[in-house]
Amino acid sequence: MKISARNAIEGTIKTVHKGATTAHVEIEIATGVIVTASITNESVDALGLAPGKKAHAIIKSSDVMVAVN
Repeated sequence: MKISARNAIEGTIKTVHKGATTAHVEIEIATGVIVTASITNESVDALGLAPGKKAHAIIKSSDVMVAVN
């Protein structure tokens, strides 16, 4: 896989929650650390995403915000 994004984190798909048009895919990147992606149901099907499969969370953003209480 070649991609321009520099933040590619490998993990294992824990759950795929399909909605009417959008799915939430939870990828465990470390024990107990989950990254959730919102993608189309069509993409879930095209990529064959399912719990237990390996996947990469690709993070591409021009801004990162930090907040504290």
